[in-house]
Amino acid sequence: MSGARPGADREQTAPTTTTLLVVRHAHAGDRETWEGPDERRPLTKKGRRQSAGLVELLAGFEVDRILSSWYVRCLETVVPLAGDERQSIEVHPALAEGSSVSDVGALAAEVAGTTVVLCTHGDVVWNLVVGLAHHPADGDGPPMSKGSTWVLEGRDGRLSAARYLPPPAAPS
Repeated sequence: MSGARPGADREQTAPTTTTLLVVRHAHAGDRETWEGPDERRPLTKKGRRQSAGLVELLAGFEVDRILSSWYVRCLETVVPLAGDERQSIEVHPALAEGSSVSDVGALAAEVAGTTVVLCTHGDVVWNLVVGLAHHPADGDGPPMSKGSTWVLEGRDGRLSAARYLPPPAAPS
């Protein structure tokens, strides 16, 4: 009989930890007063300051990937963060306005085991926070100011913790 421990030949797998940093795009002005296609609406001056503030707000996270909706305001929101992290921005269709809970659920499964920034729109933030993380939607629902971030954490494919980070202070 060998000196091996019982079950030592079975492969041990560590739990897979996932952190989703769900960023609602920064301030981009009013949809009603923008004269071009909504997808091309850029950040305002305030939005650009909020975008720059994300670098410090998310500095404590080791970001593996940065994904964004293809809308200009989302892409512009994560440009400073991508530059600071020396990463490219990956466009993902599940982050566009109107994406369903199942779309964002599939994306969450795709990025399992990583720390990833997801820059998106209010309706998709709602789907992630309420639909996937099962955060209660009491009153008006969870806060989701423009430029804010929800930190959704989980293990083994199940999101289990959610906390809100208000938008970074936009210095004048």
